[in-house]
Amino acid sequence: MNTLSLLLTPLLALAYTVYGDSKPLFSEDFTHRPPGDLPEPFMILDGQFSVKEAEGNRFMELPGSPLESFGVLFGPNETTGVQVTARIFATKSGRKFPTFAAGLNGVGGYKLRVSPAKGAIELVRGDDIKGSSPFKWNSGDWTQLKLSITPHGNGVRITAKAWQGSTEPEAWILTFDEADKLPAGKAGVWGMPFSGMPIQFDDLSVSKVP
Repeated sequence: MNTLSLLLTPLLALAYTVYGDSKPLFSEDFTHRPPGDLPEPFMILDGQFSVKEAEGNRFMELPGSPLESFGVLFGPNETTGVQVTARIFATKSGRKFPTFAAGLNGVGGYKLRVSPAKGAIELVRGDDIKGSSPFKWNSGDWTQLKLSITPHGNGVRITAKAWQGSTEPEAWILTFDEADKLPAGKAGVWGMPFSGMPIQFDDLSVSKVP
């Protein structure tokens, strides 16, 4: 977190109060985490995740090998009425592309997955793709992900968006209605370093949907 971010923090807190957003249930930007093993609030499912530092910024990093799918969970166990946000940095190598995701409701929940090889973002649960949309991904730029699950009828509504750059899209890009309620679970992020390059994660947050 840079000096500008520190100056903005009180203003962001005020914005939460003014606009009715609730305080995050979980927030981590790794600023105060020493490089090395992940702290206890994180639950590593698989993979050699660790805290790294580069150019004055600290983040969580997944190595570029082995070429498998790895994930880490964080935050409280929740069922609905929550959203997760994350910034993820990845690069391609030749014609090899990474894949990465953010999710809610644990391992068996929903994930917003960025699939640069397909030029798409996808809403997935397990091996099932519930929705997809074209997405222009630029290698070497941070990608921001936001996934929300809210009550809808007797089930839930899952909404998601992803973007690069400073301007967040106003509308949700993907929406899917699930007829059944979901079991409680933690939020998480996943990385598949198929390009052989490390994947970095930062500004992880879980909050109640106002």
